[in-house]
Amino acid sequence: MRYRTLGKTGLKISEIGFGCWEIGGGKWVADDRASAEALKAALDCGINFFDTALRYGEGHSEQLVGRFAAENPDKGIIIATKVPPKDLKWPAADGNADNVFPKEHVIECAMKSYRNLGNRQIDLLQLHVWKDEWINEPGWQEAFSQLRKDGIIKYAGVSINDHSPSSAMKLAASGKVDALQVIYNIFDQSPADTLFPLCRARDVGVIARVPLDEGSLAGKFTKETEFADWRRDYFTKERLAEVIVRIDGLRWLENRDRTLAQAALQFCLSNPAVTTAISGTTSAKHIYENARATEGELSGEEAAKLKEHKWIRNFYKH
Repeated sequence: MRYRTLGKTGLKISEIGFGCWEIGGGKWVADDRASAEALKAALDCGINFFDTALRYGEGHSEQLVGRFAAENPDKGIIIATKVPPKDLKWPAADGNADNVFPKEHVIECAMKSYRNLGNRQIDLLQLHVWKDEWINEPGWQEAFSQLRKDGIIKYAGVSINDHSPSSAMKLAASGKVDALQVIYNIFDQSPADTLFPLCRARDVGVIARVPLDEGSLAGKFTKETEFADWRRDYFTKERLAEVIVRIDGLRWLENRDRTLAQAALQFCLSNPAVTTAISGTTSAKHIYENARATEGELSGEEAAKLKEHKWIRNFYKH
């Protein structure tokens, strides 16, 4: 495993991170025993960055990660979590930050996460949605400041709205947060246009989420694939058919030493602005496969060719 520094924080985090939405259950089919095995596999592979959220399984994901960290106190585990918007709207809709992230709400949620994690200091606390109209609102900033002062969190960040990197340009330029989390994969390359260069210039860490496009870039789906989780609405029959055509157009990335999933992760890591690519799973087998992505990298020719595979779409919108 290779490690990169998360912006100006000084935190050395694994290039492959563990996204902990799936292990929380809720919209996913999850089993705690399998989740525990996946967490252990991640640590065995050198993965030290675990990204969760208060809303993942209504705190269950945080509780699993907290217990896991407590069982491995000397392994350098780094935990990021997220404060849900008070109005529970994803993506952010209200232009008034006091309705979405008032100071009291941010602090209350952070304390819930702190307790779920076993009274463990939160390495990175993120707002779970964002609008640049909130950039100068005092509430969320005062909350982060107080939580730092009280030792509840180390660093602060924001998870940007789905497929909307332009919504955080002012935030990236402001220096008010240490890290941004954004959807970035072979299909959605839009953050690389303007957001990533700005993050590099301002030394803001970048967490690339959905690097495998909710599993499609692992290359295992067929037209007959049926989903037992929320993805049944994400990959509708017509959408799935189109996805598979586009995945078939990427098969040239596969070879004896590299799977499509590994190539997709290497694509994310080929951008120097990206600190880590986080992928979620309850499969230890998939964890080992993902971690091996760091054993190689895309050639310059491959990376350039992948620019032709940009696909502007947003399946989260119905």
